[in-house]
Formats: sequence, C-alpha cells, structure tokens
Amino acid sequence: MRSTDLVIRTTTEDDWREVRALRLEMLRDTPIAYGETLEHALTVDESGWRTRAARGTAPRQTAVVAIDGGRWVGHMGGYIPDATSGPMLVGVYVAPDHRGEKAGVARLLLEAVERWALGHGDTLRLEVHEDNPRALRFYEKLGFTLTGRSREYELEPGGLELEMIKPLR
Repeated sequence: MRSTDLVIRTTTEDDWREVRALRLEMLRDTPIAYGETLEHALTVDESGWRTRAARGTAPRQTAVVAIDGGRWVGHMGGYIPDATSGPMLVGVYVAPDHRGEKAGVARLLLEAVERWALGHGDTLRLEVHEDNPRALRFYEKLGFTLTGRSREYELEPGGLELEMIKPLR
C-alpha cells in the first residue's frame, strides 16, 4: 500500500548527508548495480557529497528521491552523457521494504525522471548488470527493451552491462 506520507522530489546541495546515507545503503544492498564500490563511497568527503546532492538542481542531470515519513527510501538519477546519446537513467534504488507494485515508489520515481528526460530527448536509456534479473524484469515491466548492445562492467565481478531503452514519445 502506498504511504500517504510519501514525497517525491529532487535533491539539493543541503541534502548531502541524506544522499550519502542512501548511497551507502544502495551500495550495501546491490553492489553490482552502481559502478562504484562501497569502499570508494566511504572515502568521498563532504564537498563530494554536496556535489552529488546538487545534481537534483543541475541543468544536464537530475536526482530524484522518495521520502516516506522523513525516511529516504528511494533514488533515481538521470544525466546526459553526451550530445548524441540522450538522457540516461542511473542510480535506481528502492529500499527493500518499499519495493513492489503496491508501494508504487519505483514508478513514481521513474515518472519524475521521465518528465525531466522529455526535456532532453525522445528516449530514456539505461544499463543494467546481466546478473541483476530483478532489475531486468522491473525495467521490462515499465517499457524498457534490450537493445542488444552491452559493455564490460568495470568493477568486480566483471560481466556485462546490458543497454535498455524506452521511448518517451
């Protein structure tokens, strides 16, 4: 059941402590999903976390969070990697106790990122690790399809990042 206290909003620089705490939670929950190790994230200083938190207000990127009764329970980000590729979905996370259709957190976060992405292109792209079947099923359910393109995952355990795309118009 969706919480009536759920708030979906972009982050600001002042949110850096909460952004840090949620990122560390994300990395502990699904290490292969974020292209960063927990060990690296623990070395980021306050200035680095402020920069990450400010992504919610940056012109070519966004960071959207779900807050339930004061607790940060979800995150999705988007950015424009280059002029030709269009918007890319990154940093997808929903706390285990807020996952699933009934909660609706992931859909609300994705809707917010899609609204942002519409200002930058006709499609939304993402990469998902081949060993993350839960994420693959989720993205397929929401209209993403595999493109057939992939790249090597640069961290342990290796493997492939599979590209998926969703038309926005």
